[in-house]
Amino acid sequence: MNAQDRLYLDRAYELARRATGNTSPNPAVGAVVVIGEQIVGEGYHHRAGEPHAEVLALQEAGAAAKGATLYVSLEPCNHHGRTPPCSIAVAQAGIARVVAGAADPNPKTDGGGVKYLRDRGIAVEVADDPEALEIIEPFARAIRCDRPFVSLKMAMSLDGYVASKPGRQEWLTGEESRSFVRDLRIAHDAVTVGAGTVRIDNPQLTVRPPHHRLREYVRAVFCETDTVDPQSAVFTAVDGYAKTLVFAPAGLRERFAPLVRSADVIFVGDESATHLDIPQAFRLLRSRGVTSVLCEGGPTMAGNLLNLGLVDRFYWLVAPRVLRTPDAVPVVTSGTLGGARGIRFDRVERLGADLLISGTIDSNV
Repeated sequence: MNAQDRLYLDRAYELARRATGNTSPNPAVGAVVVIGEQIVGEGYHHRAGEPHAEVLALQEAGAAAKGATLYVSLEPCNHHGRTPPCSIAVAQAGIARVVAGAADPNPKTDGGGVKYLRDRGIAVEVADDPEALEIIEPFARAIRCDRPFVSLKMAMSLDGYVASKPGRQEWLTGEESRSFVRDLRIAHDAVTVGAGTVRIDNPQLTVRPPHHRLREYVRAVFCETDTVDPQSAVFTAVDGYAKTLVFAPAGLRERFAPLVRSADVIFVGDESATHLDIPQAFRLLRSRGVTSVLCEGGPTMAGNLLNLGLVDRFYWLVAPRVLRTPDAVPVVTSGTLGGARGIRFDRVERLGADLLISGTIDSNV
């Protein structure tokens, strides 16, 4: 890519990010139509079922699209879904060249958009740009499997603890970190915690200050064996939020019966199950249209997810505090973390007084 390509692709990425949290199960996509050095059309996909970014940009460009270059954050789709293929619209508009930030990971496209356009004499370049790949990271994982993309967020002290003793709520991180977590909640379809976090922290799991999103926010509680108080804050009705989900073992229906009025209780496994099948719970979330999940559970849930190889990306927030005591609670418990393989750091930065470390893990399922 030359400097001009970089400039207009960056604009496509900026447009794509305007729809963060709204487009699931589709990816966020932005598009720019350029003739010479002038932008004649822009657009981004607002939400599933509505026109795609390329179509909106071409509509704005009108006749000026003929002979122009289309910059798009993701390869134009080449299959019929709720809307017709974008590749057809691009060819019919008379676009001469397409520059895509990334190839479409959807098996229904799988390079088909590029081939369709090239077969019609349109020059196509795919940048495989890390920034474009980052925008579609959750979509790329979820589209190829039967569970959502899973992000794990944990906050800990410098010496690796979340609390100085069991059952104590500790505020570790500062305002900048809390603002970052707010943005994470907006970007993910659902936020999940374990029952222990509900009992200790009594979180509401909402975005504060409120941020309007076209797609309803989803909150979910994973209960491995024991229930939680039906009056917990997470069950409070909030505008823009779906009724809170509770995943519980199917063999413990009587134990969880008091929650049925407060939450949408989903029983997992067969009638003899007395322990939550976490992978199955994630598959059930996926079947409900949830393609990305932010897990904010405590040390037990974090350990279970890592042991099971269910984490795709982690966000580790490190506070400049020391909590070690004889009873201090480590950031991760539950086993040997045998499923946490292929760990790669790709982001390290300061958030106020705190340190953010993020990266990916080779998940098992």
